[in-house]
Amino acid sequence: MQTIHEAADAIRQKKITPIELVEQCLANIDRWEEHVHAWVFVDRDGALAEAKRLTDELSRGQYRGPLHGIPIGVKDIFDVFDWPTAAGSKLWANSIARQDADVVRQLRQAGCIFLGKTVTTQYASFDPPVTRNPWNLSRTPGGSSSGSAAAVATGMCLGALGSQTGGSITRPASYCGVAGCKPSYGYVSCNGVVPLAPSMDHPGPIAPCVEDLAIMLRAMLDYDHSLFTHDQVRRLQDGCPGEFGRVRGLFQDLADLHVRAMMDEVSAQLRDKGAAIREFTLPPGFSEVLPSHRTVMAAEAAQYHEQRLRHHPQDYQPRIRALLEEGLNCPAPTYGRAKSLQDRLQDEMTANLMWDDWGILLTPATTSAAPDASTTGDPAFNSPWSYTGLPTVSLPVGLSPDGLPLAIQLVGARGKHEWLLAAAAWVEKALGVGPLTPPLPR
Repeated sequence: MQTIHEAADAIRQKKITPIELVEQCLANIDRWEEHVHAWVFVDRDGALAEAKRLTDELSRGQYRGPLHGIPIGVKDIFDVFDWPTAAGSKLWANSIARQDADVVRQLRQAGCIFLGKTVTTQYASFDPPVTRNPWNLSRTPGGSSSGSAAAVATGMCLGALGSQTGGSITRPASYCGVAGCKPSYGYVSCNGVVPLAPSMDHPGPIAPCVEDLAIMLRAMLDYDHSLFTHDQVRRLQDGCPGEFGRVRGLFQDLADLHVRAMMDEVSAQLRDKGAAIREFTLPPGFSEVLPSHRTVMAAEAAQYHEQRLRHHPQDYQPRIRALLEEGLNCPAPTYGRAKSLQDRLQDEMTANLMWDDWGILLTPATTSAAPDASTTGDPAFNSPWSYTGLPTVSLPVGLSPDGLPLAIQLVGARGKHEWLLAAAAWVEKALGVGPLTPPLPR
């Protein structure tokens, strides 16, 4: 699997052009899409025209940085000028965006080439998508950023935009064997993105490896930041960041045997490489995280969809409709208690992560390898961090006994993306892991 940073080096050294890179991705689309169904549509002519324009810029000495000429996919809840934003809805299939979402505009300015829209579960919720897991077509790719993860895993694009309100970046990235980053809440703009629960919606990148996540995230952050340059990213993996807090509790209790064994093996390998692994105890309020997260998601989604659900009930699939009805029936005191717990846990987790400058937590990324395609999988290991707004990075570390990717999740302090990505880059190198490439189905 080609990575963003490898392609960026090749473009900068004039070993490949953006046109050739797009053609490679289109060839992979021809090879994989009939099996995986990751795309709502692919704009071949538009992508090639943009690749030619960016190739011409290079010939004039204009270089935008490491995303110059990089082909990516865009989850179909993000507005892209002159493209429809359907969000999995049949009625919205021809809803043409009149301007880019903020994060799309930033990536466009950084030099990205948009190949097309990737499949999302309907309204970024729980109903299974048409997309299949490239490692086993009978398994789910996860949701809701289903097409984005599957497209990156198969080389149909080099990176993709995803979003997470529960576990919708981490879970699909993990199931498909690529890396995912959910930034801190509020650090990437949601303007021009179809909402699910506005107080927990997080746009973020999916890419082959941690270095690629850092490159994409740097272009996506919407504040004046001092995150990594391309060269600084590469130096992250050279020094051990220190101590990791292994989280058990629900992250142990809900994990299957293969995930527990994987966590024990990863912890042992990191200790062998010089890292300290300490036990981290979650605040008592974490016992209510999962139901409280569900309450906030349901209530806020219902507020956004209430009028449309009343007028177009036939356009809502069963699981998103059940969520909305749950939210419409949610008492105000129940929602208020869930929001109060959210605020309290955000403060407690920030205080609890203030060791060794800023601590990094280590958890499994998912409760198991990808389950069957009738579900999008269990978001229990991801929802707590969407609820508290803490940044996460997930990366694949190996395969389960039945040949499906398994991944770990690192969690950092709010806004401390540089610490988190540094730790993830070091872990990736220490474990000797990288992008996993699925075999082409017969």
